[in-house]
Amino acid sequence: MKTLHVLSMIWKNGAEIYRDESDGRLSLKNAKLVPEEVLKAADPIFGEIEKWFKSWEGADGINQTMQKMVHQACGWQHNPKLNEWICEDIDALMMFMEWQETLAKNGWNDIYEDYRQYENDASNVMKKKLHESAVLYANQNK
Repeated sequence: MKTLHVLSMIWKNGAEIYRDESDGRLSLKNAKLVPEEVLKAADPIFGEIEKWFKSWEGADGINQTMQKMVHQACGWQHNPKLNEWICEDIDALMMFMEWQETLAKNGWNDIYEDYRQYENDASNVMKKKLHESAVLYANQNK
């Protein structure tokens, strides 16, 4: 099973994976909410899960925003403020859809694959504009 598929099942069940600051290891909050079969699916690919989390460490605000948008759109992790912005700002919603279309043209056709490998100059321009729009919205709605 793909890493993001397993992670999405964990997130959709209300659990959270995070890096424990005391020992630097990945930890699972609310593990009791995750079905046993999901935990069993995660076990053999734990190294891949660890690698995925490490690949996001140090991500800038632009990339964090895009990750949150994808996770919101896929229904994996909910972000009420992001959802409010994207529902109110139709231009941003359309740009997000165009960004996804650009990635699809580059071969991203599976939400359980990391979209970052399908980015190009055009998608990077769009994600920067989306981030700027998100920051502007957040600053206006404090």
